[in-house]
Amino acid sequence: MTILPISRKHLAAAMLAGLALRMFFVLHFPFYAGDTKFYEELAGNWLDHDVYGLFLQGQLNPVDMRMPGYPAFLAAVYTLLGPARMAVMTVQAVVDLMTCLLTALLAARLASSSKRTLVTTAALWTAALCPFTANYSAAVLTEVLATFLTTLSLLVFVCILTNPSLNLPLRSLDRRALLSRVGWWLLGGSLVGVGTLVRPETPLLLAAVGLTLSVRWWRRADWSKLALGVSWMAVGLLLLLTPWAARNAVTLGRIEFLAPRYAETNGDFVPRGFYAWTRTWMVRFRDAYLVPWKLKKEPIPMETLPGSAFDSEAERARVAALLSRYNGGLQMPPILDHEFAILARERTARRPLRTYAFIPISRAWMTWFTPRVELLPYSGHLWPPEKNWQSNRTDFVVTLGFGFLGFVFAGLALAGAWRCRTQPGVALLMTILVIRTAFLTQLQTVEPRYVIVCFPAVLALGALAWARTRSGIGLATRPVHLQHSGDEGVLRLR
Repeated sequence: MTILPISRKHLAAAMLAGLALRMFFVLHFPFYAGDTKFYEELAGNWLDHDVYGLFLQGQLNPVDMRMPGYPAFLAAVYTLLGPARMAVMTVQAVVDLMTCLLTALLAARLASSSKRTLVTTAALWTAALCPFTANYSAAVLTEVLATFLTTLSLLVFVCILTNPSLNLPLRSLDRRALLSRVGWWLLGGSLVGVGTLVRPETPLLLAAVGLTLSVRWWRRADWSKLALGVSWMAVGLLLLLTPWAARNAVTLGRIEFLAPRYAETNGDFVPRGFYAWTRTWMVRFRDAYLVPWKLKKEPIPMETLPGSAFDSEAERARVAALLSRYNGGLQMPPILDHEFAILARERTARRPLRTYAFIPISRAWMTWFTPRVELLPYSGHLWPPEKNWQSNRTDFVVTLGFGFLGFVFAGLALAGAWRCRTQPGVALLMTILVIRTAFLTQLQTVEPRYVIVCFPAVLALGALAWARTRSGIGLATRPVHLQHSGDEGVLRLR
């Protein structure tokens, strides 16, 4: 059995089609976000001055506002291919194709033996042709690299969780078997550590693994296995993050394992009260452009705020007065931020379910079911349909098609998860989707791109919709074998 149970023709065709789609986005829809310049400057300064930092007031200062993984990736591409965005995007297209292969492997690991080839082929083709992930190859952002590392980590953990030997008591294992188990947990934690160096929220994956194991090993007799897995995953994570924390301690005088939540530099004032206020009403991605992302850059007109930002005319007048003070100098001093914090507390006390339930649920819905045209030159607006159809039919059709595709992927994923619901690997994928979604609802903005790293899991689950509901788990019940040929280890799913 080869590592990927599909025909060579399907493999070659899917890879060529996937590459063509990604290069289409690279050539026709390159995208540069506000974060792009930070990553590029960090990479350039690292190469040119041996300093991981930014020029602030004309002086190069070390910073920890961004994790170093993606700037290191950019620096590597610059060194090999030159400092060109086209080179970065082309490499990202190749990396994203590797993620497609990992997605197919993930689906293969979860599929029943009778449907393994069909499920793997479906996962490979949907991953290769998924425009939601493919178009991020054309964006100089962390998503492609973070998605690859997250999917690789998920594959390792799914292999561990679906290995029947995992249920054996520790006392029944010989020294070699025990070291092998420790090695796999260490590998998984280390891969999450690498991913954390790219995106600081990646340890949420370890939280999902820990929760999955806790449900599986809730009996006292299994606590030793739970402790072994959790402790060695933590060791792997810390091994990869300790050099970054040590660098921050030596260079900046403080131990920081992760980048700051608000990507601020040391000493920057963070308007937490203002963000708390926006979390009582903001559920749309476009509101991020209209309100929080304008702070210290542009005025925030009252007419850009939705009606949900006020509960009464008196509150509207109060917000207008606060924004007028901000617009006067484009500054958010602590005293003004404190008044926004008071307003946020009052709104929460008045309607706690809105802040703690309705807003997070609405944010989760918007995050997952936006049309996902944020990197493309389309509005994303569908309502009112007749007006948008008449004004720009191409815009309307693309937005409608992307929006519908999101529902298709979600529906297939739910169907696949239900059909294979007894699979421990499926439980892990669903757990990380829930945990990451819940986490994203608490951020200061609503950004659909932050769930891009979840799409390989969604597509793998969607491919399982073609799996049978009976006759066992097949491949997933078989142990992982690491066969060696010389010095090269090849993981074969047999």
